[in-house]
Amino acid sequence: MEASGLKLATGASCQVLASTGQLVDAEVVGFSGERLFLMPSTDVYGLAPGALVGISASAQIDPPEINRPFLRRRRIEDRIRQVAVGEELLGRVVDGAGRPWDRLGPVDTTRRAPLYSRPLNPLERDPIRDVLDVGVRSINALLTVGRGQRMGLFAGSGVGKSMLLGMMARYTEADVVVVGLIGERGREVKDFIENILGEEGLRRAAVVAAPADSPPLLRLHGAAYATAIAEHFRDQGLQVLLIMDSLTRYAQAQREIALAVGEPPATKGYPPSVFAKLPQLVERAGNGRKGGGSITAFYTVLMEGDDQQDPITDAARAILDGHVVLSRQLADQGHYPAIDIEASVSRAITELISKEELDRVRQFKSLYSRYQRSRDLITIGAYAKGNDAQLDEAIALFPKMERFLVQDFLDKEPYTSSRSALHTLLDGAKTPV
Repeated sequence: MEASGLKLATGASCQVLASTGQLVDAEVVGFSGERLFLMPSTDVYGLAPGALVGISASAQIDPPEINRPFLRRRRIEDRIRQVAVGEELLGRVVDGAGRPWDRLGPVDTTRRAPLYSRPLNPLERDPIRDVLDVGVRSINALLTVGRGQRMGLFAGSGVGKSMLLGMMARYTEADVVVVGLIGERGREVKDFIENILGEEGLRRAAVVAAPADSPPLLRLHGAAYATAIAEHFRDQGLQVLLIMDSLTRYAQAQREIALAVGEPPATKGYPPSVFAKLPQLVERAGNGRKGGGSITAFYTVLMEGDDQQDPITDAARAILDGHVVLSRQLADQGHYPAIDIEASVSRAITELISKEELDRVRQFKSLYSRYQRSRDLITIGAYAKGNDAQLDEAIALFPKMERFLVQDFLDKEPYTSSRSALHTLLDGAKTPV
């Protein structure tokens, strides 16, 4: 939408008076000369040309007052958008504007925090030193994650990313879980909350949902709101797990807004502002100051057509501290979680485990990769045992390695037992690292 007669900074909150008497929330997303570009965050039904605009109105217009001059009685105010935070959000499901979706009444909290805040000074952050137990054997043992790390979960559609997220939400050692469901189908939102997260998981979780039919501005705010809630708990000294599904839908929402205000597309239809927004969101997660809390974040990234060179996939890989890649081929084989160990990496693993443990991880990956490269030859019987000692060992261990990587959704595998299982599997292996 375009408005004239007001001079406001980008990010200012506005309300537009529809012909029905309802107020449509909007935000200034750009300007050209004397015109402001507004993006609505609620339903625009009833809007007509010439509608009046007010700014940051906290109270609704009562029906008898609809015909009064709208602009004269609004206090012009341009302040940082504040959102509700606090323990009262645990067990609740809200939208990107903080409105409850769970029919449990309003969120009764007076604590507020900025929707958008600047990341901490990198030099003030506590380094990643402590292992985080996520309850998934393959990640614990081979892709060890540290508290305060930011990981990407790269997957196409239908390969089990929601199930893997649910496992981590249930089993990860964290004081609080914050879930941002951004741009997903409405059915998936309900399914994730009721079936994957479950009643027990929801008790210690705050869920922010902005499904696919939400306006793009509300999807942007949903991701920022989930991060603001996580920041609040981190500043209280708590260990927070932030799950964002998905970073791609966040980027697509920013693309819709940028294109609407006239920003030229650059890389495969994505304007430059998209690639500026991503690190601004991601850098807000991580460890706090020394002695404080932490935000360990998992962001899902949808690979269009399973293409790892997709612009958003490539950008996310560059700004995150590691990535877990889910393979469609493994999912088609019934191998869950369908983690492609060869393509996945944790960039903090060298700071979290000893050299001896790291050698075992490399040994496992070396044997697993050796088998996969020769899989076709082995399958058709073209390989004769004794020609390659390392491959012979890989063939002998592969059934055990495959069982090691498979884990049922309802099974929790602690970090210590994950390490012990890796040691047991590789005991007696002759292949040097």
